[in-house]
Amino acid sequence: MQDDVKKRLTVEIYGQQYRLSGKASTNHMRMVAGYVDDKMKEIAQGNYRLDSAKIAVLSSVNIADEYFRLRQEYEDLLRLLQDDATYKTDRDE
Repeated sequence: MQDDVKKRLTVEIYGQQYRLSGKASTNHMRMVAGYVDDKMKEIAQGNYRLDSAKIAVLSSVNIADEYFRLRQEYEDLLRLLQDDATYKTDRDE
């Protein structure tokens, strides 16, 4: 079971080194860390007076907002697909 092996990786997020470990691929972990780094830099760019802790919290809030919006879109799409499948089944009977 190769996929159950934890992988370790050092990444840089907003100028700080972090040691990550997880079952995801190292490429996936790099992508996630890069996304967080980009989001923090984006927040910092417009808010020069914020310290890194506040930038991290605001970035987390922004990422959570993106997640909830995407989850809602996903659920809406699933409902549309289920409604469409129900419509086709009812029509065929």
